Amino acid sequence: MKKIVVLFIAIMTLSLGLPSFAGTHGTNGKVSGRSVGASLLSLIVWPGIGQAVNDNSYDKNVTHAVLGLTGVFRIWSFYDALVDRKGGVWKNRI
Repeated sequence: MKKIVVLFIAIMTLSLGLPSFAGTHGTNGKVSGRSVGASLLSLIVWPGIGQAVNDNSYDKNVTHAVLGLTGVFRIWSFYDALVDRKGGVWKNRI
């Protein structure tokens, strides 16, 4: 059981940088009180909620919500909501 947990943690740690290789071409907005609240929702509650609060497209909301199942995607979703990044939806990229 310990080997499985250690392997799972190692895979999660190694996959932290994956979103940076996704090839997204979004543009950053401004950090505001709304984007800070949205980012905390993405980190604490569920990825995708923060993107919905920031009025992103339906595709991006669903993509973040589904990829939130991985666990490590919460960190990317947190950053994405914090800077209120527009674009970068699921069209062969995240």
